[in-house]
Amino acid sequence: MTFVWAFVVGGLICVIGQLMMDLTNLTPAHVMTLLVVFGAILDGLGLYEPLIKFAGAGASIPITSFGNALVHGAMAEAEKNGIVGIITGIFEVTSAGISAAIVFSFFAALLFRPKG
Repeated sequence: MTFVWAFVVGGLICVIGQLMMDLTNLTPAHVMTLLVVFGAILDGLGLYEPLIKFAGAGASIPITSFGNALVHGAMAEAEKNGIVGIITGIFEVTSAGISAAIVFSFFAALLFRPKG
């Protein structure tokens, strides 16, 4: 049943993003930004972690999870290190994912040539 809930929740997050693009004049960049902000707001309200526990990868894989990670890391580090922890917490939690994206993008750029 865990797989079903992951599929349903992840699918609903994607449907929300697709509807925002189809029904408004928002660009994909705007929609992505809004989904990150929604994830951050839900984490700030304490609602995103229970969603991850319920849906697993269905909630932790979509872009909303990035907003969750930013706020979660900032709040955890702020408790330990005060106001400076807000900035360091953001970088600490997201650095592995961002570093992986940079490295894999570099290798993709070496292997493929853009058309145009």
